[in-house]
Amino acid sequence: MTKILVIEDDNAISELICMNLGAAGYETIPIMDGLAAEALLQDGKNKEIALALVDVMLPGKDGFALMEDLQREGIPVIYLTAKDDVLSKVHGLKAGAEDYIVKPFEVLELLVRMEKVLKRTGRSRQKIQIRDVMIDLKEHSVSKDGVKVSLKPLEYELLVTLAGSKNVAFTREELLNRIWGCDYMGETRTVDVHIGQLRKKLDFYDVIRTISKTGYRLEDLE
Repeated sequence: MTKILVIEDDNAISELICMNLGAAGYETIPIMDGLAAEALLQDGKNKEIALALVDVMLPGKDGFALMEDLQREGIPVIYLTAKDDVLSKVHGLKAGAEDYIVKPFEVLELLVRMEKVLKRTGRSRQKIQIRDVMIDLKEHSVSKDGVKVSLKPLEYELLVTLAGSKNVAFTREELLNRIWGCDYMGETRTVDVHIGQLRKKLDFYDVIRTISKTGYRLEDLE
């Protein structure tokens, strides 16, 4: 399971992030203090951490000052902060952050940006397991109980999008924009048809849920 370091001193925000990342299939390591984060990074046991989500305004040692420790360990950084002024953004990005997200933010936005950073830095998940279905992201293949399942390219992309953000609801419009592209002129009914095919081919009738007046969510709570 991909490990994410969450360095955030607001307990409510930290718990919310960790809860949502956990539901999406990530393992989280929450830290509430800059000096505690520094100590963790200095113990040399951080090789499995794929990404750090770092608040800027931390007690003990702020997020900007932690960048050197994180870079030494080779851990990519996304800043999560209420500091929305241009100088702070430029400072964070020039210091080496992969991204800079201003609070408040939507969970889906965070997951999408995390996914892009993990992919860009070569730390993205290679396989995703949902019950008896295995998605091999490297081979672009899907198997059920060890037997390969033939999916059309758009069906595969739709499955990967939903599975990559487990338990997160997508609107039909969001799915159209991400998979078919923002220039697609067709109807949202296209999404419904492809969802129907995925449910049938993978027996995901109780896994891919329809969210009333919204869209779809892939549920994997086991």
